[in-house]
Amino acid sequence: MNHIADFFIPENDSLRLQKLYEYQILDTHPEDTFDKIAHLAAKIFKTPYAFVTFVDEDRVFIKANVSPFEGNVVPREKSLCGMAIMDEDCTIIYDALENEQLKDSLLVKKKNGVRFYVGAPLRSPEGYLLGTVCVADKKPRTAKVSAKKQEMLKNLADIVVNKLELRLRYKNLLKAQNELMNITLHEIKNPLASIKLANDVIKKDPTRCDSMYNMVRESVTRIQTKLSDLLKHSEEEEVQQKLSIEETNLREIFDSLLESFQLQANKKRQTIFLHYGSGIPPVYIDRKKITDVFHNLLSNALKYSYYDSEINISVKREKDTVEIEFHDNGQGLNQEDISKLFTKFAKLSAKPTGKETSNGLGLSICKTMVEMHHGKIHATSPGKEMGTSFFVSLPLIYEVENEPFLP
Repeated sequence: MNHIADFFIPENDSLRLQKLYEYQILDTHPEDTFDKIAHLAAKIFKTPYAFVTFVDEDRVFIKANVSPFEGNVVPREKSLCGMAIMDEDCTIIYDALENEQLKDSLLVKKKNGVRFYVGAPLRSPEGYLLGTVCVADKKPRTAKVSAKKQEMLKNLADIVVNKLELRLRYKNLLKAQNELMNITLHEIKNPLASIKLANDVIKKDPTRCDSMYNMVRESVTRIQTKLSDLLKHSEEEEVQQKLSIEETNLREIFDSLLESFQLQANKKRQTIFLHYGSGIPPVYIDRKKITDVFHNLLSNALKYSYYDSEINISVKREKDTVEIEFHDNGQGLNQEDISKLFTKFAKLSAKPTGKETSNGLGLSICKTMVEMHHGKIHATSPGKEMGTSFFVSLPLIYEVENEPFLP
């Protein structure tokens, strides 16, 4: 963007462009709502031209065009709207041909080009100036533009931004609902697998029915809880992840975890060892969410480890945190794997060893849940076929807005 004059580039231009791109408004077709706003602006100022524009990196996109000018893009360089986003107030130019910075602008120098111009910036809620609602005339004017008309033009600009914000909110709502659906479907896979394995065991040996009872009941309860949460969130106006912090004994979570995964481990003749350190106090966490994190990590350790292998879980205290490690001696990871571990739908070199399925969502979910607790998660591996360790660090005290949570 070096070819654009520095005096037309806001200091926060990169952040401004990020916000503009969030709206996904560039290069879209004309729409009645924006056309009506432009027509209303033209009526207020009694001008033959009016526009709704968005200033991109090196061009100005014209969303609404009330003028005989063809096309919907002009260069940002020396553009009137490019100048208008430099000021939060209305930009008023009574005769563009007398302005050294604008007289060579494409819309100014063409036949019946712009001489008089008033532009109100489109100001995002964060304060970024993204474009304008503007009016123009092919004749210069000398009469001072009243404060009332300027305020009316600013109001029209506010309507444009409100329209964009509503669209963005709706898109984010759909995205959040879709992600929540994916999370729920992913998280009911483990209890479903446990139920299936319990059923297979009972078929082969009916005398083990009683011993399978608790596992099936807990798995069904987890499925019911996840589906209930999904239904509850779908009824809300906005889907947001919220924590329900409570004092929790991690040992209880791990004891239940080992019981839940025992059948799956037995199927591949795998052994799970828990090394639980001394002096670990209760932690303040969302019990369900952190349990889901541990479920995902242990499930992956079993899934990607070979038959007759060991999985070791270590829990110890480190000053103000609890450090949990899930270690396996399985396929290991290369550097490319590690670089994309926690991204959604990532495809890694490691493959399930027992024909299990994977959709690549689990680790991205884990990262979100851990970071919501102000914790950290990462993985290490010496290399392929040399095993993998996943580490979760959780603060002993969960802080809300820099204040420790006390139940």
